[in-house]
Formats: sequence, structure tokens, C-alpha cells
Amino acid sequence: MTYPLLCIVGPTAVGKTRISIAAALKTGGEIISGDSMQVYRYMNIGTAKPSSKERKGVPHHLIDILDPDESFSAADFQKNAFQVISDICSRGRLPILAGGSGLYLKAIVDQYDFGKSTANWELREKLRKQANLYGNDYLYRRLKKVDPKSAEKIHFNDLKRIIRALEVYLTTGEKISSQGEKPPEERFPLKTLIIGLTMTRGRLYERIEQRVEQMMNQGLVEEVKGLLERGYSPQLVSMQGLGYRHMVKFLQGRYTKEEAVELLKRDTRRFAKRQLTLFRRNNKIFWIDLDQYTQDVEIVEKICYFRQEYLNQA
Repeated sequence: MTYPLLCIVGPTAVGKTRISIAAALKTGGEIISGDSMQVYRYMNIGTAKPSSKERKGVPHHLIDILDPDESFSAADFQKNAFQVISDICSRGRLPILAGGSGLYLKAIVDQYDFGKSTANWELREKLRKQANLYGNDYLYRRLKKVDPKSAEKIHFNDLKRIIRALEVYLTTGEKISSQGEKPPEERFPLKTLIIGLTMTRGRLYERIEQRVEQMMNQGLVEEVKGLLERGYSPQLVSMQGLGYRHMVKFLQGRYTKEEAVELLKRDTRRFAKRQLTLFRRNNKIFWIDLDQYTQDVEIVEKICYFRQEYLNQA
């Protein structure tokens, strides 16, 4: 059996959640979160999780499955997602992978072979401490020496991916850039359609500004304060996410609230730009320019057209 999979990707704040839910309602689908932060409980505002009301209308998977101090790698995501896809299809429903993580998309669609590169949490923590002491650039320079090909593809401020690439090299002696896709006999039988959502850069940046303001109004500071009060360390991987690290520094007195908000807006814009750059390199994506549509129903109709053409499903 070959399982159909609809993927809806795009930069942060473009509207993936809204469009994915509308598409799921139209197609009888269920959504698999492809966001690396939405797996964590208690982290709702900063991760822009779909609301409980939205999740009541459409089943969502791989959301709120871990506490913030638990580990979760791309390999873990791959394993879990394949199980969820099989389960959704067994019930005659359409699995819809929605999110902005390029690595998670690659793990599923390209079926990245993680091989021997299992997580080494002690080494990760050691590398993270080095970054705190000497700066991200220190680790980035190390990566350029041992795996220049990976360094070319990773932004020098993307600490999570820098650490992961160094971890693979230091643990296995292999460059993460040399690892490829699973051999045919080991591949999960998928037929995928990837839809990319895009809009003009100016409009996207306006939406990012609005989203950050909305998060602040919804209580992002209180959410982060609550995580710290629960005993979750600011050094956790989960606490390094956009919004969380900014509000931690505000609560520590290292930023004013205004500085934290402006830096969050800036870093979110930069993150969206990196996402778009990464997705644009993927020639398997069918792009939908949201500026050309005035109603969500038109966008969903376009998605359904692609679904019929490329997944052979009406």
C-alpha cells in the first residue's frame, strides 16, 4: 500500500494553520504538526499552536506530546509521523503535514536516513555551554572546519542545527552533509504532494509584527514566567525557541520589554527569510501566492485541484 500525504509548508505567520484546517475540513483530513516546538506542553502562545477550538474541528497529531525538558529529534519525529500517517490512512482519512520545519519535511518526504546519528544529549549540552561562553560564531567556525558543506547551508545563528551537525561529526566521525536518503527497500511507501504558501515580503513582515503583538497581548511573558516557575531551565532546547529566549532575557532584566519585543520581531523576520530560502530550493513544492486570492475557499479549491492531479484523489 502507498500512503498519500499532503504537505502544507511556508514561512512563519503566512497562515499555514488556518489554511491547513480549512483544507482538512474540505478533504476529510487530519493534521500532523510539522513544527518542532508544538510538541511541547505548556508552550502555546509562543509556538502559535492551534487553539483547542480549532483542534476540536480537526484532529491534530504530534502536539503536546512532551514536557519541555524531554528530548525530541528529527529522527523521533520521522518515526512518530510514519506511525501517525499509517493510522490516519487506515481510517480512510487524508494525512496533512503542516509546518515550517524544513528538516522535518526532509525527514518525511525525502526520508532522510539518520543512520548512526542517534542523540548524544551530554555532548549537546556541552556544545550549548560553549556557545553561551564563546558565542554562536565559535561553534560555527568549528563546523566550517570539519563540515564546510553543512556550514554553507546553515545560518551562523541557527544554533540548534550547528550543534546537531557538530554532534553527528563528533559522535560518528561522519559529516551530516554526507548522509543521504533511505535505500528503496527501507523507505516508507509514500506518495506526497507539497504545497507552499507564500506572499510578498512586505505583507509577511506586517503579519509577523501583528503576530508578535498578539502574542504579547495573549500573555507570552506570563507563559514564559510560568515555565520558569515550573522549574524548566532557560538552557533547555525548547526554551531557545523564538519568543521564549527573548522573554527569558526580559525577565532576567537583560532587556527591557520594548527591546525584547523588537528583537523578537527582528529575529522572526530573519527566521522567515531563512525558511523561504530553504523551501525555495525544493523543486518539489507547488507554490500558491496568497496575494492572488481574497478568500480561503479559493485557496482550498486550488489545493484540492493539486490533490486530484498529483495524488489522484478527488
